[in-house]
Amino acid sequence: MSKQLLILGATGSIGSSTLKVLRENPDSFSLFGVTGGKNVSAMLEICREFAPKFAVMADPTSNQELRKAILDASLTCEVLAGEDAITQLAAEPDVDLVMAAIVGAAGLLPTLSAVEAGKTVLLANKEALVMSGAIFMDAAKRSGAQVLPVDSEHNAIFQCMPEAVQNTLGYCDLKAAGISKILLTGSGGPFRYNSLDSLASVTPEQACAHPNWSMGKKISVDSATMMNKGLEYIEAKRLFNTQPKQIDVIIHPQSIIHSMVQYCDGSVLAQMGQPDMATPIAHVMAYPKRQTSGVEALDFFSIGELSFIPPDYSRYPCLKLAIDACYDSQAATTCLNAANEIAVDAFLAGRIKFIQIADVVASCLDKLSYIGQETELSVLLEVDQKARLHAGAAVKRICA
Repeated sequence: MSKQLLILGATGSIGSSTLKVLRENPDSFSLFGVTGGKNVSAMLEICREFAPKFAVMADPTSNQELRKAILDASLTCEVLAGEDAITQLAAEPDVDLVMAAIVGAAGLLPTLSAVEAGKTVLLANKEALVMSGAIFMDAAKRSGAQVLPVDSEHNAIFQCMPEAVQNTLGYCDLKAAGISKILLTGSGGPFRYNSLDSLASVTPEQACAHPNWSMGKKISVDSATMMNKGLEYIEAKRLFNTQPKQIDVIIHPQSIIHSMVQYCDGSVLAQMGQPDMATPIAHVMAYPKRQTSGVEALDFFSIGELSFIPPDYSRYPCLKLAIDACYDSQAATTCLNAANEIAVDAFLAGRIKFIQIADVVASCLDKLSYIGQETELSVLLEVDQKARLHAGAAVKRICA
């Protein structure tokens, strides 16, 4: 019997890769529902091809347009309304798998809803862990939800871990499992060889032109600043319960090795593959089995040399901010994520320079203050809102 799949963020890059895997394995999965933001045309095509039972757009106007388009096309898909509908879909009893691929803070509540409902959650929304951390993993432990990492790096780490660690994410003991260190790889983005002086003139178009991966604008900018790697560092800490000396970031420009795990006996296990998100998605959808992803295997004779470079924090200040926030507090990582979202939006809109993204984030962390317990979601959501206000004010000061 096929598993019922819900895709949160179906029109984004992760959603597209998930649909690619679905096409490869039509007898194993059925598309129960899809959610999106504003891309009505893409959502309509998904509904035509896969005939999901439910669809919903977060943007009200786009949702109305989709409902009309569905009716005009005589499709059977039911279009629900409102952001609450997205959260409710994630907890539907008939849903087996939830692909959590909504970008940014907007993905937290729907993903948490799926976790609290005990679903198998395919986690591509790293912000959920960055913002809520222990709350998220505690909820999974209580409900019995299985959280499987989709990010290529975390999926690579997961694949290189022993079964005892795979089954105790969030609470695992790496030392007891014989693991000495996680080696988190990153490409270094499109500016890893540029002079530092040239970064002040980087345009949004240049920042979005990732050399290896096809991604949305926000995550592409995060990759260029290596904030994305910083968020992944925080996610790795939450998933694999790391201490500061148990995780290192390594720049690997070719993006062939997706991450590594170093063991106490000197062994290092690495997961390798083409830079295509369909591979980790296929892995988590079928876990613990394997299935076809539609991705070609590596041709080792054409790869050439693989190189590894230590990160330069003067080039990547956002990475350093994230690492420092990781072991500071949950509020700090919540603040970091919120401020970065505002700063990246401002950069993409041409309001601030590329190098000023880090300045905006740092100014918010300096002003960080909160009231209440970090274990309360309401407190963290308040921190998120305060950070966005601080970041908005910082952007205005820069523009003045």
